[in-house]
Amino acid sequence: MFENKNIKLGICPIGWTNDDMWDLGDENTFQQCVSEMRLAGFTGCEVGHKYPTDTAELKDALDVRGMTIASKWFSSFLGTKPYEETEAEFIKELDYLSAMGATAINVSEQSYSIQGDDTKSIFDDKAVFTDEEFMKMCEGLNKLGKLAKDRGIRLCFHHHMGTCVQTLEETERMLANTDPELVFLCYDTGHWTFTETDPIAILEKFPNRIGHVHLKNMRKPVRDEAIAGRWPFLKAVRNGAFTVPGDPEGCVDFPAVLKKLDEIGYEGWIMVEAEQDPAKANPFKYAKMAYEYITAEMAK
Repeated sequence: MFENKNIKLGICPIGWTNDDMWDLGDENTFQQCVSEMRLAGFTGCEVGHKYPTDTAELKDALDVRGMTIASKWFSSFLGTKPYEETEAEFIKELDYLSAMGATAINVSEQSYSIQGDDTKSIFDDKAVFTDEEFMKMCEGLNKLGKLAKDRGIRLCFHHHMGTCVQTLEETERMLANTDPELVFLCYDTGHWTFTETDPIAILEKFPNRIGHVHLKNMRKPVRDEAIAGRWPFLKAVRNGAFTVPGDPEGCVDFPAVLKKLDEIGYEGWIMVEAEQDPAKANPFKYAKMAYEYITAEMAK
């Protein structure tokens, strides 16, 4: 599997220090985070809130460990704000990512997002774009995608719980109305599973649009309780909805996902991402579990 393909394995810092709820992992330092990532086997990571903002400082810390930045989250407001506002912030992030040698920027449309609101249900209170707002978003994504492509970076759209692009249908609509040369998908197995969607479905329909991969596992009993209870996203995270590939408590069929990624010819970063409370799920233990599991599956 994945023979003669450019596949690199990385991990996101959110298992050490949560970017949405800073109390989760506040005791963990940046240095501990990147050291344990590398010790677990990973050579790439995404950017967390404890990372140095100075690119030279960050590069030095990663270079000595043989690591690099793969990508970074970016919040867009294309549906509700003037395009120029988002573009100005986007260019700043491209400058940062270019300096770090990253290959992707993970864009999440945050207009009307409730993913960070712990009082609202991601099932009952999620907003839906008007047709005009949806097309404004798609047009803006094409423009941002061109800026990214000109810098050698892929714009990878992150479908996300609590946003106006949460479901399979919304994601398919976004992909159908954006330029396949400019807008790709940050494919996240955990968010598909949360919406009760087979993660294989999008790989089969849009095999050439996968620009970045987040492998996130899900504890089905917690997922089911979250759906039944109409929970906010953050409540699901705090209650342990997510975990890493290789955790026997998870329900995602990663052998099938990896096999399909290989079949469609995916090349690029495969990132482990699992929002967990590090006080309950030791980050290094789970990172090592994930690395050993993924490399074993890829060797089959």
